[in-house]
Amino acid sequence: MGDIAWMLSQIILQRDLRSLFDILLVSLIFYGLLRLVRGTPALQLLRGILFLGVGTVFLLVLASNLFAFTAFNWLIRTLLPALLVAIPVIFQPELRRALERLGRGGLVIVRANPAADMLKVIRSVSRAARILSERRHGAIIVLERETGLQQYVDSGVEINGELSTELMLTIFHPKTALHDGAVIVREERILAAACALPLSQSFRLERRLGLRHRAAVGITEISDAVAIVVSEETGTVSLARHGRMIRHLDDARLSKLLQNFYKPEPLVPFPRWWPWRMGS
Repeated sequence: MGDIAWMLSQIILQRDLRSLFDILLVSLIFYGLLRLVRGTPALQLLRGILFLGVGTVFLLVLASNLFAFTAFNWLIRTLLPALLVAIPVIFQPELRRALERLGRGGLVIVRANPAADMLKVIRSVSRAARILSERRHGAIIVLERETGLQQYVDSGVEINGELSTELMLTIFHPKTALHDGAVIVREERILAAACALPLSQSFRLERRLGLRHRAAVGITEISDAVAIVVSEETGTVSLARHGRMIRHLDDARLSKLLQNFYKPEPLVPFPRWWPWRMGS
C-alpha cells in the first residue's frame, strides 16, 4: 500500500495526467469485467483463476528466472499461450451473454432488490405453495440469487412476467402445457417456466423422492439458489438450499425460512464485486 501511495503522490506532484488516465483506464476495464461475470457461475471459476492460477504462474515464472532452468523456462513459455486459449473456452457462455448484453445496450446492469420487494415475493411464493399443496398440484419454484441461472432459463419457455400467486397457480395447473418443469424467478419477475434442471446424484436423499425433489436439490448444489417443491402425490411442501432439503413446511414456516435466507448481509469494508467477495 505504501508503494501505491508513493506512486500516486509522484503522479500528482509531477502532474502526469497521462499516467493517471492510464491507471484509471485499466481499473475501469477490470471493474467492467468483474461486473460482467457477477451473478454467473463464472464467479467461482474466476476466483480459482485469480488465487490459484495467477499466483501459481507468478511463482513459477519467478522461480524460473531466479534459477535459470532451461527446460522449466521452455515449459512455462509453452503453457502460457495454452492458458490464453483455454480461458475463452472456459468462459464461453459468459462471454456470449456479455456480447448479447452489449447489444441490448450496456455492460452495467443494476439489480435493485429492496427488502420490501423481497417480502412481496416471499408472500406470493408462500401463498402459492400453500394453495398448490391443498390442490395436490406438483410444482418447483426456483428463486435465483447471486449465481446466474440463465442457461436453465434458456431451457424453458420465456414468461418474463411480474410474479404473482395467480400466475404461478396457472402455470402449475395440471392441464396447462407448462406445468411439467421448473419456474425460475429473478427478483420480482418470473423469467421462464417448464425449465429443465440438473438432477442431484446425492445418496443422502430418500429413495422415494421423485424427480422434482432431485431437481430442486440439484440446482442448489451448483448455485446459491433456493428451490421450493410441492409434491404432487402427498402435497408436501419442501425447501432446498445448499444441497439440503427441509420438508413438511406450512406457509408460515416457509415464509419465515425465506425471510431468514434473504436477510440483508452485514456491511463489509469491500464492495461486492471485489475479487474475494465475489460469490460469497
